[in-house]
Formats: sequence, structure tokens, C-alpha cells
Amino acid sequence: MRATRVVAVASLLGLIALGLAWELWLAPLRPGGSWLALKVLPLLLPLGGLLRLRMYTYRWTALLVWLYFVEGVVRASGDAPPGNQLAWAQIALCLLLFNACALHVRLRQRQARAGTTAAPSGA
Repeated sequence: MRATRVVAVASLLGLIALGLAWELWLAPLRPGGSWLALKVLPLLLPLGGLLRLRMYTYRWTALLVWLYFVEGVVRASGDAPPGNQLAWAQIALCLLLFNACALHVRLRQRQARAGTTAAPSGA
């Protein structure tokens, strides 16, 4: 489970950094940066819960990330370089984050089931 936590947090931080760099310096919609950089604010919300291993946070982060995945797909097919390349990087980070969160939840559920079935029966 430690690996899933590290991958989830790293990919979330990567999405935040990519979103800021993309909209402020690398390929902003307007020269000098754009207000679209604010799209990373919702990504800051799950950071604390992921670091504290909160199961609920892993679950809703796996759903939240699909909004950024869809944005990446739209911009990968519509933006000119380097925007489309940044969009492909966003897609990859989204898939990585989703898989890390989903695997973390699955492992935690399996561990909880094993803990309840491993209780001694009878004395």
C-alpha cells in the first residue's frame, strides 16, 4: 500500500505542477498566462487526505481525476503543439493517479476483509 500512496501523491503533485506550468508559462491560452491556471485548485483538496491515507479521499479522487482526463483528451485533439503534448502528459498522469487510487482502495478492502476473517473462532 505504501507504493500506491507514493504513486498517487506523486501523480497528483505532477498534475498540479503541470497544470500551473502549462497555463502560466509553457502554452498559456493568452500570452503572459491565463486564469485557467486556477483549474488546479480542486487538485489541492485531496492532497491532505491522500497523505493521511483516508480511504474516502482515495475514492473520490479516483472520480475527480476523470474531469482532468477529459480535459486532456479534448485538448490533445484540439490544441497545437506544445499544448497537445502537455495534454498527453496530463492524460498519462490522470491514468496513473486513477490506477494508484483504485489499487489502494482494493488493497485496503482486501486487508480489511482478511483482518475480519482471521479472527480466532471459539475458545
